[in-house]
Amino acid sequence: MPAQAQWKLVWADEFEKDGAPNPEVWQPEQGFTRNREAQWYQAQNAYCKNGYLIIEARQEKLKNPNYVPNSSNWKENREYAAYTSASIITKNKQSWQYGRFEMKGRIDTQLGLWPAFWTLGEKGEWPDNGEIDIMEFYQGMLLANLAWGSAERYKPIWNSVKLPVKDFNDPEWSQKFHVWRMDWDEKSIKIYLDDKLINSQDLDQATNAKQTAMHPFRHPHYILLGLALGGDNGGDLSKTTFPAKFEVDYVRIYQKE
Repeated sequence: MPAQAQWKLVWADEFEKDGAPNPEVWQPEQGFTRNREAQWYQAQNAYCKNGYLIIEARQEKLKNPNYVPNSSNWKENREYAAYTSASIITKNKQSWQYGRFEMKGRIDTQLGLWPAFWTLGEKGEWPDNGEIDIMEFYQGMLLANLAWGSAERYKPIWNSVKLPVKDFNDPEWSQKFHVWRMDWDEKSIKIYLDDKLINSQDLDQATNAKQTAMHPFRHPHYILLGLALGGDNGGDLSKTTFPAKFEVDYVRIYQKE
């Protein structure tokens, strides 16, 4: 590809060292986090082995230290978590403005699982800070999404594309590694799966309705890699086989020379 020449590798994690992900780059999320998901996030469910990052979801009972009986807050009113998993993020450690973000990974596509490779803007509150879902999967569908701020607080405007995995006509699709990529510059964002364009966004058309002074996609973003379960979108977990894994071969960031 002639276009490749203009991109220079500026950062990568190849996950070559066995053990915990590099703490200088990644920090683990902890506990119940978002979307009323079923899992308790903990550091030990993300580990590097044989050149891969493994994010492992397990069916195991864990006491919720923040439990408050009869609380209306979903993070407090569950006495136990029935599942554990991990989400690792580069927040406050590593972020980038523009570039080619690439992840080679293998995802388990069972119902109930919700793996994702995504970014959030460093500045401002969600969704005005901007969200880019380079890879998201749930309920049989792969998603490539962008979200930014509407006139209503915490209510995003979405540009979302959904691809049913069955449409690939490949019964082995989930057993294979695939490459997800975002090409992002000051004009546009384009999201690809195995070099096929899935979604694109003109950045002039993606401005916050209320927080107009801040552009959601013209400031640095950090990366999140995780395997969520159930919750608002993940689906029913009653027939899901555990442990379930999201395996990452590498994450690479290129920028234009």
